[in-house]
Amino acid sequence: MLFAQTDRTGVGSIPLVLMVSFFLGLTMALLTGYQLEKFGTERLVPTLISIAFTRELGPLLTGIVLAARIGAAYTAELGTMQVSEEVEAIEAMGIGPLRFLVAPRLVAISSLMPCLSVLSCIAALVGSCLISWAALNLVPAAYIDAVLTSLIVSDIVIGLFKAVFFGLLIGLIACYQGLTVTGGAEGVGRATTDSVVISITTVIGFDTLFNIMVTKITG
Repeated sequence: MLFAQTDRTGVGSIPLVLMVSFFLGLTMALLTGYQLEKFGTERLVPTLISIAFTRELGPLLTGIVLAARIGAAYTAELGTMQVSEEVEAIEAMGIGPLRFLVAPRLVAISSLMPCLSVLSCIAALVGSCLISWAALNLVPAAYIDAVLTSLIVSDIVIGLFKAVFFGLLIGLIACYQGLTVTGGAEGVGRATTDSVVISITTVIGFDTLFNIMVTKITG
């Protein structure tokens, strides 16, 4: 069960995370580069993109993608099992539904979120590097050097912590919504929609609170 959830959550999400992050990084670099170019500071683009994605956009974007793709799947699966009384059948066999159904999903999404977040950051940096080379005449060697110079360990640690926490939040919300479904097929659809909306809103809300706390502590 754990390996199946890991494959679907991690490997299955890689193409979507890479594509979305690549184009978002490209767009951000293009827009910020043109604005900074007016002041002769377009060489700050690598610093802006690397810090923004490592600390903020990488975990946040990955969380939103997984909430829409994996969170909805978790809720729909568990909701269908709930309304068809499969969960009760599992309990009747003496198997704990939390251990058998919920735990593998939580472990899969919380452990693979950091990996997907790292891939998101790499894809964004690749996209921004290419557009910076094409539009801003910033060669890849200089871009990579600026990225390595600007990033510090705390940026990476904060990003990874956010990714694990967001994954745990999404998994808990999705599984709870699935296991509390009532009302048949209509209830499953309603719970799936609620799961995605609540997960994305909660992730963004906790991200905002976390940033406020970090700013207060380090400021």
